[in-house]
Amino acid sequence: MPTAIAIQPEDTRIADTRHGLRIDVSGLGHVAGRAHRVLDGITFSVSPGELVAIVGGSGAGKSTLLDAVAGIRPAAEGCVAFDGVDADEHRAAFRTALGYVPQDDIIHRDLTVEATLRYAARLRLPEGTSIDAIDAAVASTLATLDLEHRAGVRVAALSGGQRKRVCIGVELVTAPRAFFLDEPTSGLDPATAAGLMRTLRRLADQGSTVVLTTHGTDDLRHCDRVLFLAPGGRLAFDGAPDEALGAFGVGAFADIYDRVAGGASVTPARRANEEPARRMETPPTPAVPAVRQGDGAPRALGPLRQWAVLSRRNVDLLRSSRLTLAIMLGSPILVIAMFATLFDPGAFNPVDPHPSSAMMITYWMAFAGFFFGLTYGLLQVVTELPILRRERFVHLRVGPYLLAKVAVLLPVLLGVNVFMLVVLRALDRLPDASAATYVGLTVTLMLDALAALALGLLASAAVGDPAQATLALPMLCFPAVLFSGGVLAVRSMALPGELLSLVTLDRWAFEGLGAQLDLPGRLSGARAAGGPAFLAEHGGAFSGSVLLEWLVLAAFSVLLLAAAARMIDRRTGTS
Repeated sequence: MPTAIAIQPEDTRIADTRHGLRIDVSGLGHVAGRAHRVLDGITFSVSPGELVAIVGGSGAGKSTLLDAVAGIRPAAEGCVAFDGVDADEHRAAFRTALGYVPQDDIIHRDLTVEATLRYAARLRLPEGTSIDAIDAAVASTLATLDLEHRAGVRVAALSGGQRKRVCIGVELVTAPRAFFLDEPTSGLDPATAAGLMRTLRRLADQGSTVVLTTHGTDDLRHCDRVLFLAPGGRLAFDGAPDEALGAFGVGAFADIYDRVAGGASVTPARRANEEPARRMETPPTPAVPAVRQGDGAPRALGPLRQWAVLSRRNVDLLRSSRLTLAIMLGSPILVIAMFATLFDPGAFNPVDPHPSSAMMITYWMAFAGFFFGLTYGLLQVVTELPILRRERFVHLRVGPYLLAKVAVLLPVLLGVNVFMLVVLRALDRLPDASAATYVGLTVTLMLDALAALALGLLASAAVGDPAQATLALPMLCFPAVLFSGGVLAVRSMALPGELLSLVTLDRWAFEGLGAQLDLPGRLSGARAAGGPAFLAEHGGAFSGSVLLEWLVLAAFSVLLLAAAARMIDRRTGTS
């Protein structure tokens, strides 16, 4: 195996995209759990322009090997080198030179094909890349993958094979020198799978190094080499597909699986330190033009630019998903309509106030702000995890990602909360108060919604799938109802309940709104039947400084956003 050397910024082997990478794998080993060996001393080499398939039975370690070579999840033993440079020591420098397509789609289904590729280019191409260069990269990628006629079509409307090609296009748009694909033909019909393999064959012929895992035996006829893995992660064969049939003495590739599962292995047709039979005398230029920034290694997109691109993408996703937008705007309308139906007008009437209704309107208004923020955040991260993992591998930062979510959702929440205040006031469910009072109410509701949005983002990052996020909604809403002081006054709670109320977002929003609506002043008079009793039950909950409630909600927002960032980093971070 070539000796690893130090990388200097001007080392053109990292930035050079004129030909594929040479990959040298030496002694890769990995153990899952305490004793189950997944990889066992795997050694092989791949030359530029080769299309290599990793095959074997279920559990043989195909995906583990692919991820280890690509640097997604490095193996515990052994090493990988790209063009003679130790990939583990200099992994960050190679990330933009590698294309990785997992089994899950790494694209948003609500965007068009062209928009998907354009956002990938804007996020992954170097800082300062011109719009013309981005346009050229997108156009060339569409042409290479034969997707020009589908450029304006939403990804959700594509066939399975076309979606997989778009996934490849997201990687191809930056002209990577090597592609790693985990079962790209899985779930495709034979004709579509063959078409996709011809695309990969063409990429290899154009100079890229292509390594994939597959269960499809028909895929192998497009490959230069095949690596058969035996149970326990041993390399049972390394050589040309036709040579594999003769080496195992079988007439079909499917029969090799049985032989390998039974423990059979043969001397590899080509040793790891030998040159492959298929050579490339002059590496051709890849289909997608390389985008370079002068001399030296290109600079990744800065955090501010990442935030701007991600914010724009989030806006486009909202606009293109009519169902999501309808739910986001429709649920507040439904909630406000229920408020209007449930409560009689005049609860804050200075002549004849209704203490119980005024208290409940104040509380449920606080809960509505919490509910809107929580529900908006719950599905934001979990639905994007495969995409986010891949984008983080190519230098996307957590901060810009999270703040882009907030930047797009917060204006929507502002509109919803202002609409709620306007409607409730117009229907006489809220008192005739000064503009300053309503501005203060808006601030309280927005801080409540922001903290709840951060909580929703944290929960979304913590769960494994959208169904779990949906189940988390009542689990997070019930404490907000029970420990906020609206159903049972805080001073009437048992000690554990009082302590839990301190970390209940809705408590601080409820008390802040009550102070701004001057519940003590409105409900303490003789005309407010039962008002003094209500106030006595709540003690001085509505007599404190509104600024304190704002500071508490702001602090919760910061802490929960920090926790969400940490959780996202844990779920999607790269080693």
